[in-house]
Amino acid sequence: MERISGACPHDCPDTCAVVTGVENGRAVQFSAAGEHPVTQGWLCAKIRPYLDHIYHPDRLLHPLHRIGPKGSGEWQAISWREALAEIGTHWRDIITNYGAEAILPYSYSGTLGLVQMGVSSARLWNRLGASRLERSICGAAAESAVNATLGVRRSPSYEQVTHSRLIIIWGHNPVSTAPHFIPFLRKAQKNGCKLIVIDPRRTRTAVGADWHIAPKPGTDGALALGMAHVIVQEGLQDEAWLAEHTSGWPAYRERLDAYPPSRAAAISGLSEEEIVELARLYAGVRPGMIKIADGLQRNLNGGQAARAICALPALTGQYGLLGGGLAYSASGALSWNSAAVDHWTECPPPPARKVNMNRLGAALLGEVQDPPIQSLFVFGSNPAAIAPNAARVVAGLKREDLFTVVHDLFLTDTADYADIVLPATSQLEQTDLHKAYGHTTLAYNQQAIAPLGEAKSNWDVMRLLAREMGLANDWLQQSAEEVISEVWAATAAENPLLKDISLDELQRVGHLPYAPADEVPFADGVYPTPSGKVELYSSVLAEQGLDPLPRWIDQDDDGYAGSENGQDRFPYDDSFSLITSAAHHFVTSSLANQQGLLSREGDPFVEVHPQDAAGRNIHTGDLVIVENGRGWCELRAVVSNTVRPGVLASPKGRWSKFSGGRNVNWTTPDTLGDMAGQSTFHSNRVWLRKKEN
Repeated sequence: MERISGACPHDCPDTCAVVTGVENGRAVQFSAAGEHPVTQGWLCAKIRPYLDHIYHPDRLLHPLHRIGPKGSGEWQAISWREALAEIGTHWRDIITNYGAEAILPYSYSGTLGLVQMGVSSARLWNRLGASRLERSICGAAAESAVNATLGVRRSPSYEQVTHSRLIIIWGHNPVSTAPHFIPFLRKAQKNGCKLIVIDPRRTRTAVGADWHIAPKPGTDGALALGMAHVIVQEGLQDEAWLAEHTSGWPAYRERLDAYPPSRAAAISGLSEEEIVELARLYAGVRPGMIKIADGLQRNLNGGQAARAICALPALTGQYGLLGGGLAYSASGALSWNSAAVDHWTECPPPPARKVNMNRLGAALLGEVQDPPIQSLFVFGSNPAAIAPNAARVVAGLKREDLFTVVHDLFLTDTADYADIVLPATSQLEQTDLHKAYGHTTLAYNQQAIAPLGEAKSNWDVMRLLAREMGLANDWLQQSAEEVISEVWAATAAENPLLKDISLDELQRVGHLPYAPADEVPFADGVYPTPSGKVELYSSVLAEQGLDPLPRWIDQDDDGYAGSENGQDRFPYDDSFSLITSAAHHFVTSSLANQQGLLSREGDPFVEVHPQDAAGRNIHTGDLVIVENGRGWCELRAVVSNTVRPGVLASPKGRWSKFSGGRNVNWTTPDTLGDMAGQSTFHSNRVWLRKKEN
């Protein structure tokens, strides 16, 4: 049996190294690389049965052409030549009549690879002059906030958490979404580290905490500001550190006067005593690490919430301290050379307009004009299932004048509305290079098996489309290996982190660290901000017209309650805040059609506090309707203390076709957040009722 090194491509900070066992051209084993510093020989529940995904009976193996109405499921198999010719004909007509910006590529994290995501999302579309996708559905606000405050996204290695004496995991459930962090966390706890989890829901991670704090959704910024007020009021801040390493401390200190614990408590739903105790505990223990992820900033205040949390390690002087500081993303440690990735300088059209991916439904239904979107090309994503305000997304996809192409492994919810569906390869059938966002180890994914049927990788499809459209640039025809070599060489020429490792060695061994695991971010006191310091007052945000100091503004979703005949359709006082956390067995909608994982995850459900359930005569197992003015979905009730009164929780990622035709995103808002065009999934006001028999 041949053993071939690879990498898990899915949207997870762990980016595990894997090994595929191949016999007679078929993958027969799929396991973890034992020597990887993070993977350490085991895989999560999502990925262990990966061969079921590869050899799923529903894999698309040939191009399809729609012959019935959109959504009818009526298809005819066609050749690649016919599919490409039809796409080219439509696109040339659209470019002639509307311009290339009438074509919109829509992709996201179906794979996180350099080639199959990064380069495939850039080169062809830039050269064509198509509209650009503003990729703000996941972490845009927090990324902007951290960059504005610290200058770069750097994160302590998982190993460094073992030196912490206090860990606050804030709006993050790593048991489900970064599972390889957990062994390091448990080691820290065995060493006496205290664990606090701040989350509106008692997650799997919160179950193992010393203290679970459950604020109202979207109030994290107010809580952080209230903590900061207590720290300063009681003189627990590190004045010497603040004077030496921060910019804007006097202005921020004045801002904190407006956030006494009484106000923070009223906003967050916590008690003043809890906020004071939390502030004292954090300020009194060194080293203390705050670990966040993207869930806490998917609301109307998300960017400023992240800013307020970033300020806490500065107040206590814990940046640059082993076991302290902020753990968010390691992405900023190494960035691929952008010119080699996208070749912008060689693209004749000027940079095209941007379309925010959170507003896809609105964009397709006329919000975007001059020109209107006439063609949508989807790969590495399933917007009908994962984008907010799904009713509008589906309505847009149903437009008869919209020419839609979907490139995927399966007939997803989105593919059901396509005109052309193209079969995609899996990770085992393609070559790629992966840079994690949770650690600093690179992984090279060798192609392990030949593509099934007529499946082609994202990049191979881009090459074919470039030929069809008559684009002759040689960088549109490079092989995946050639792309990787070019980007690696350009990056190595400017980044010393690659000077001691070679691409040849990475290809040979499968994975290599590019930074030492014991390197503490900002230990040198250098922050690549305009001031060279931690910017409590951000000059970057000020230039953007945003509040340069962390703040909280009372913003709430109205659920599109509307009114009928002068009567409120949904009384606000009877509403709930719905959060859509990550599922334990899916990666958003990836893998969510795999029967074994579906069985483990159970029926689509919503968690309801017993107090709220009793008032509606709802019991565990009952079918309920979650609804607002945007839409509704049917879920199975789970009556539980895992949520606080007034809050509902239902995991994201379900395909609508396997969930009664709708999922929770039929209720979520497509309003944009306070920073970077961020999604606001968790600023979602809904109403709950028991389904009538």
